[in-house]
Amino acid sequence: MTKENILDALKSVTYPGFTKDIVSFGFVKDININGNSIDLLIDITSSADEVKAQIRDEATKELKKLGFNTINLEIKAPKPPKQMSNSVSGKNIAPHVKSFVMISSGKGGVGKSTTSVNLAVAMAMQGKKVGLLDADIYGPNIPRMMGVADQKPEIQGNKVLPLKAYGVEIMSMGSLMEEGQSLIWRGSMIMKAIEQFLRDILWSELDVLVIDMPPGTGDAQLTLAQSVPVTAGITVTTPQEVSLDDSRRSLDMFKKLHIPTAGIIENMSGFICPECSAESDIFGMGTTEPVAKEYDTNVIARIPIEPAIRVGGDSGMPIVYHKPDSETAKRYQKAGSELIAFIDKVIEEGGADNQAIQPTTPPGVSACSM
Repeated sequence: MTKENILDALKSVTYPGFTKDIVSFGFVKDININGNSIDLLIDITSSADEVKAQIRDEATKELKKLGFNTINLEIKAPKPPKQMSNSVSGKNIAPHVKSFVMISSGKGGVGKSTTSVNLAVAMAMQGKKVGLLDADIYGPNIPRMMGVADQKPEIQGNKVLPLKAYGVEIMSMGSLMEEGQSLIWRGSMIMKAIEQFLRDILWSELDVLVIDMPPGTGDAQLTLAQSVPVTAGITVTTPQEVSLDDSRRSLDMFKKLHIPTAGIIENMSGFICPECSAESDIFGMGTTEPVAKEYDTNVIARIPIEPAIRVGGDSGMPIVYHKPDSETAKRYQKAGSELIAFIDKVIEEGGADNQAIQPTTPPGVSACSM
């Protein structure tokens, strides 16, 4: 009996909630064979007891078929966070992704997609395996911003291969439909689309999947939080009070969904003159700090208005990659470093298990009418 025989047998054990097996995911770590005895370590990404139990039962069944009398099976899993110790759901439909970052905003037009693009590229430039999912179904801008607007993804079996640019894997509804085509979808269709983006895209074993959400706090955000354990949330805002009011709603959503808040990014924070490099206050600066303190988080970047950002977004040339010495690029790089450190801390402390949160229906409103 060889380790190859063991791995072939364990390819019959599908990871719960997904279509790939535990061997393909790389979860089988140590195999020690001693006659009719075997010691086996399986390292998984979910802390849910039912996931561990199913893998244990199915793996034990396959090993018994091979004739082993003594099976010592250890399943290593992340510790559930303390605040979610009563969790009843261990759902994670993309278990090969180590961490998920939700980029959110209370309103549109604050630079959320620009932030998502440059943070994703910044983390890739720092050596992380990064994916970028454009979950803004109605307004998918990521393909143009990443320079892949004229590319279509390939189909492999019943899965879709993500596009790639700047060391980042990319998927967007904008890459699957004709340019200019509108989507007139109800909330249930949006929810299904986001689940399929997580389950049916052949993402690599990513360190981070950055998810550019639609503005607001609706079906898409709740679906994501119930489908995968979101490791960190970032709220994007601008300095104006009307934007900050909406940002509070976004931060309150993170709190209610038990999503660890990595911080706030204040966009349009001053203007950098392309001629003299002087920075001027246009829409206000630093107004986000009181909101951050109110929700016990930090402002991890103040991104100024710089013409090169607009040019880079329109031409598919992210400023953090093509103008790394610019002030804006340096701030994105610093924010990317802080985000990586925050993710590492959350994982070290036991990970996020916010997917256990169940949807709530306002009093007097039936679920089918929402």
